[in-house]
Order: sequence, then C-alpha cells, then structure tokens
Amino acid sequence: MTVLLSLGHGYSAQALARLLLPQGWQVIGTTRSAVKAADLAATGVEPLIWPGEPIAPALARATHILSSIAPGAGGDPLLAAHRDEIAAAAPRWAGYLSTTGVYGDHQGSWVDETTPLTAGTQRGKWRIKAEAEWQALGLPLHIFRLAGIYGPGRGPFAKLREGSARRIVKPGQVFSRIHVEDIAQVLAASIARPDPGAVYNLCDDDPAPPEDVIDHAAHLLGLPSPPAEDWDSAEMTPMARSFYAESKRVRNDRIKRDLGIRLLYPDYRSGLAALLRQGD
Repeated sequence: MTVLLSLGHGYSAQALARLLLPQGWQVIGTTRSAVKAADLAATGVEPLIWPGEPIAPALARATHILSSIAPGAGGDPLLAAHRDEIAAAAPRWAGYLSTTGVYGDHQGSWVDETTPLTAGTQRGKWRIKAEAEWQALGLPLHIFRLAGIYGPGRGPFAKLREGSARRIVKPGQVFSRIHVEDIAQVLAASIARPDPGAVYNLCDDDPAPPEDVIDHAAHLLGLPSPPAEDWDSAEMTPMARSFYAESKRVRNDRIKRDLGIRLLYPDYRSGLAALLRQGD
C-alpha cells in the first residue's frame, strides 16, 4: 500500500492527491481546522488535524512524505515540534515545496538550480533555512522550488470581472509562473523516478511582466485592461510591494531532462485559456 502523508495539505498538494487517489493511493493530509478536515474527507483524503492530533501514527504508515508548510521566523513549525519523529520516519520518497524566492534578485537574468541562494526578502531567507533543515534530516528528500502558482480559483479573471484587478508597471520586472496541474505532474514524475538530493525548479517556459498577464486576461474576457499604475507611486501593502523587489527568469530544463516533463501549460496564455474553458 502506498501512503502519502501530506504535511500542510494545501492547493498544490491537493492537485497531486487528485492524481494519486484514482491510482489506489491513500493520502493523509494535515490541516489546522475541523471545517477544512471535513472538506478534505469529502475528496477522499484522510484528514489529520495538526496541531492537535498525534502525527507519529501517520509517519509510521507513510511510504511518501510531502511538506508544503511555509516557515516563519521560528523556522519550519512542524519540524520545530516533531523533528525527531520525522527524522525517524522511513519513507521511500520525501518532498519539500520551496520557492524560487530563495535565489533573490537577479535584475531579470536567468537562474537555475545551481545558482547561489541569495534571497533578499525575509520570506526567502526563511525558505533557505527551512530547505537546510529538511536536508539535514537524512530522508530521501527532493526539493521543489516553485514559481508563482496559478490555476483554478487562483487566476486573474475574478478580479477583472469585479473591477479590482490592478496593472502595476515596474520597468524590467519579470516573474516566472507555474500552473498547479504542472506542479502535480512534476511531483508525480519525481515519485515515479526518485533521485534523493535532487532540486528542481518548477516554472513554465515564459517569464513575463505581470502587467502583460493582466492585459491578456482582460483581452480573453473582452474587458478593458486596468489602467497602468507606476510601481514607484502605487499604493501597495508591504507584502505586495515585496514581490516586486526581485526580478529573475527561472530555467526549468532539469524537470524536462531528468523527469521527462512536457508542460501542460508552457506559458500563461495557454494556462489562462484553459482556465477560461474550465469556467474559472
């Protein structure tokens, strides 16, 4: 029996579960609330409320472990509470979902998995520390550095329809992105072809300015594009502004070469078109 223990069973992990459950896998997903636990159970995932319920029995059952939990100032909260128990687990495969934010700002230049980790934001620095903490456990670990995630329920269409979408323009700014279904297929491919110690960038083939994505989404909806706002003077939360502090283009050659991945959505145009067809 193959059992995935999904620590922090959120958006990306749920997409993986939708691939694995029809194949006969058992999926245990941690969540923080009873309401979300009921939602997970309705999808066929066995919920585990954490903090609260003991995690050791699930670790003992798990043949595969995936962590999607974001670290904070105190590091990875699950490792802080259960480091020894997790280190004693014996999965055939373990995965940690990180972020391309660990590379820091490269002023639009290309980065790959060998690029030094020079995060400038606090969130990026926390991720670098969390990656190292997971690597130190001795598990058959694979690290996945995710670009900006979009997919069903996480596209720009709802904000455009309600008139709250913004087109912030910062000259030279580019972001890489990844559709959640491509995240799921990369994780599944890694499980099928484990390579402990491997690090993979998960992104599409087309890093692009954020205003171009909003423009194209508006075009698909037949709506006017929001007016351009200059990044220097635009009112933004500190969190939103921090996303514009770093600009880079992320290479994805390794997932194609080592895992045989052919992206379902190699650029935002194909991804947005699919979301619209699906009624997002």
